[in-house]
Amino acid sequence: MAISAVQTYLSPEEYITLKRKAKPDANTVRNEYIQGEIIAMSGASFTHNLIKRNIFVQLHNLLIGSSCVVFANEMRVGIPSAKSYFYPDIGVVCDKPRFEDDVFDTLLNPIVIIEVLSPSTEGYDRGEKFSRYRQIDALKEYILVSQDSVNVERFLRKRDDWSYTFFEGLEQHLPLTSLQCELPLQEIYGRVTFPEASE
Repeated sequence: MAISAVQTYLSPEEYITLKRKAKPDANTVRNEYIQGEIIAMSGASFTHNLIKRNIFVQLHNLLIGSSCVVFANEMRVGIPSAKSYFYPDIGVVCDKPRFEDDVFDTLLNPIVIIEVLSPSTEGYDRGEKFSRYRQIDALKEYILVSQDSVNVERFLRKRDDWSYTFFEGLEQHLPLTSLQCELPLQEIYGRVTFPEASE
């Protein structure tokens, strides 16, 4: 998934108004927002979408009967303190969702956010985005999933600190402590084929 900055400044209110007036269209570019700057997000690869689908399905099945709900990248997440809006690849909200207003299209309290890394967005997901996501009080876990190799990273909030754990074997499991469940990497990467390394 590629990103590019659009050089028009908009206030948070103008950005939300613009997004809500846009006609739904499968070809519409998703735009994220950071302190007045619009970040255009382009389409994702087949592998990116396959991994995202795998994670969504597994989490949906694991969370049936719980107070938690999984959502995909059409749910906007707002961070008022950072004047930012993002569309995470996958997110989970538990108990009562909180929204920015009565339109219910901007979630404020995800407990888990998962981003599938693309070559063009990896730096953005690790840096700018994560620095903003950390301002969400409810957020407990931030997960980065590589689409180029079996490689999953977990950042787990412990009070004001974030611990880091790395998983790289298909036999390993990703523990989601805040959800009291785990995802087998074998399932995250189900049906994914990687290019063979050149000798």
